[in-house]
Amino acid sequence: MKTLRLFVIVLLGFFTSAEAAAPALPAKEKFYLFLLVGQSNMAGRGPMTDADQIPHARVLMLNQAGAWVPAADPLHFDKPKAVGVGLGLTFADAVAAAHPEVTIGLIPCAVGGSPIDSWQPGYFYNPTQSHPWDDALRRAQIALGAGTLKGILWHQGESDATREFAEGYAAKLQALIARMRAALGAPSVPFIVGQMGRFEGSPWNDYKIQVDRAHRELPEKLARVAFVSAEGLKDKGDKTHFDTASYRELGRRYADAYLRLVSPAK
Repeated sequence: MKTLRLFVIVLLGFFTSAEAAAPALPAKEKFYLFLLVGQSNMAGRGPMTDADQIPHARVLMLNQAGAWVPAADPLHFDKPKAVGVGLGLTFADAVAAAHPEVTIGLIPCAVGGSPIDSWQPGYFYNPTQSHPWDDALRRAQIALGAGTLKGILWHQGESDATREFAEGYAAKLQALIARMRAALGAPSVPFIVGQMGRFEGSPWNDYKIQVDRAHRELPEKLARVAFVSAEGLKDKGDKTHFDTASYRELGRRYADAYLRLVSPAK
């Protein structure tokens, strides 16, 4: 363990010093970009290990300052004291393995606790003092200067699983997808939606079931959309957020869904 820790410290020191010069970027068509949006289960709240902070080969992330750096957890910065392991890195690693000729670029933009109504132009979300939609679009435009958008990953819904908001959620999500694709000039970009966690000892109420139905039915309503199951995944003890192992598995499931969507079986 001491040897691994020393290796991590040395490696992180190398990458920290290298960040000033910025990593060399591939040609635009070989730089696959993925936008990570939603609330805390997209941002990631899993406890980290030393290994999670080792940058991945051929996977970069757009940091808070808008610069490309080697990707390592935590990817997000919405709530610095809470962020941890999420699904992004295992997703990127799996897609990179399936496409050895490309580099993956992650654009972290999730905002913990954000309801779907906060994901619209001009909305100020007070808990994080941010504009979820505007900030995501701004960061996406920075990234698009260097690469090509290949997918949008969405995990959100817990904040809308209430008596007040659940009924209108499906229409709002469909509108968000259309609006986001239009704003990014990518009308057919794959959009991957993940299921909320259904954890042992925390049964869903009717409102969570309603939001889940909206997620499940999306591929029937819109083209180039996939739904990712969270069946069998575990929480970290708070009945809300996945544990670290489950985030990693969820990332692999997102990658499988994406790869099936773009390369359907013949």
